[in-house]
Amino acid sequence: MKVPFIDLQQRYQEEKSELLACVDNVLSKGHLILTQEVNEFEEQAAKYIDVKHVIGLNSGTDALMMALWAYGIGKGDEVITTPVSFVATTGAIVHVGATPVYVDVCDDQNIDVSKIEAAITPRTKAIMPVHWSGRIANMDVIMAIAKKHNLIVIEDAAQSMGAYYRGKHGGSFGDAAAYSAHPLKNLNALGDAGFMSTNDDEVNRKVRLYRTHGLESRDNCVLYGVNSRLDSLNAEVLKFRLERLKAIVDRRRHNVELYKSIIKQESIFIPPEKPEEHNSYVMFITQADQRDKLKDYLQSHDIESLVYYGTPLHLHKAAARFGLKKGDLPVAEAQCEKVLALPHHQNLTDDQITYVAEKVNAFYGV
Repeated sequence: MKVPFIDLQQRYQEEKSELLACVDNVLSKGHLILTQEVNEFEEQAAKYIDVKHVIGLNSGTDALMMALWAYGIGKGDEVITTPVSFVATTGAIVHVGATPVYVDVCDDQNIDVSKIEAAITPRTKAIMPVHWSGRIANMDVIMAIAKKHNLIVIEDAAQSMGAYYRGKHGGSFGDAAAYSAHPLKNLNALGDAGFMSTNDDEVNRKVRLYRTHGLESRDNCVLYGVNSRLDSLNAEVLKFRLERLKAIVDRRRHNVELYKSIIKQESIFIPPEKPEEHNSYVMFITQADQRDKLKDYLQSHDIESLVYYGTPLHLHKAAARFGLKKGDLPVAEAQCEKVLALPHHQNLTDDQITYVAEKVNAFYGV
């Protein structure tokens, strides 16, 4: 039995008629930039997340940078974040001139909130938690710390569409949040895309200027921005897929629960879901002993898996400037040697999930 890790080809066949209708609807109008389709997606996404403003952008990375930019965070400032994320989290902080300050993680790979206050210095301006794999960080504690120390909270919510913590949607806790609509996300566009949310009217105003060169009108530039607009076709596709998001998350959650019911050994750790969490499972990341051998074993049985990611952010070559070394963040480092994402997308059958789980058990001799 073949079990693919990615379902984009399957998803196209499933959605083909609707996607082609999206293309026709947009292209037939002859307008492709900052059209009504973008406005409608922003309004619908804001309602879904339960925030005042959503601004469509060209990537989650730009959403992070623009949130930092809009809050005046830059050279000489520090932003507390986690070493377990995609490189864009650190990259956004660096690109605005600030310095990332890493705090180690808990067993679920999210930031260890008990270690945040010790990392605060007079230069700290913000906390940037990452809702890794679609599991919301402990935002109650993070927001209390931020309030106590007068810090901005910018959520890296790239993987959190469809995820909740104590009934609140990811990205609705902090001052601003950044979302990715990359093709591998639960809510995905046809290519790179993203958006930012906020309840701050002034930040909303600034980011809408930033995304289109700082132009209030064609001949009136009030500040120097960039080109980071969500294009109309992706907005139309995201409108359609937003309607299906809950069903997609529900199916992924079903698949993960099936894995949990079959995989029965301590050699592969699956972070438990706490009662206050509702994980959207953008990725289903386990922590496996003999990770690389298990990955090869699964591949020999036509099962695709993915190391996601094998290097914590502070140990990348580009991060050498921050002066951290191996051993400084031991929990994250140990996890990165074990992480393995198993296929769990919504187009897999119960038989396929069962097949993978049984092969995992067989590898460990169960």
